[in-house]
Amino acid sequence: QVQLVESGGGLVQAGGSLRLSCAASGSIFSVSNMGWYRQAPGKQRELVAAFNGLGNTNYADSVKGRFTISRDDAKIMVYLQMNSLKPEDTAIYYCRKGDGFYVYWGQGTQVTVSS
Repeated sequence: QVQLVESGGGLVQAGGSLRLSCAASGSIFSVSNMGWYRQAPGKQRELVAAFNGLGNTNYADSVKGRFTISRDDAKIMVYLQMNSLKPEDTAIYYCRKGDGFYVYWGQGTQVTVSS
């Protein structure tokens, strides 16, 4: 059984920072193809930042220069440092892991940025 558990969300003022964490457990042995997505009310879920199978990072254009994804291979965790937050960053943030034919999602953590 695979489990992804996010933490670190909350309410922050515009311009502030938050750090999200995602802990993986179960039959997951690496952080490859692991990253962060978000879904705002009334919108589709979208990529925020992720590691691909080669360990390279991909970022949404809207967060480049403000968000940084990082990893701890030993703990099988990924993090998302979010700086200079904007109200439009408000969403539920989900951790995602791709593993062959399977895709796993965490339960999500709410990030709310007030203006």
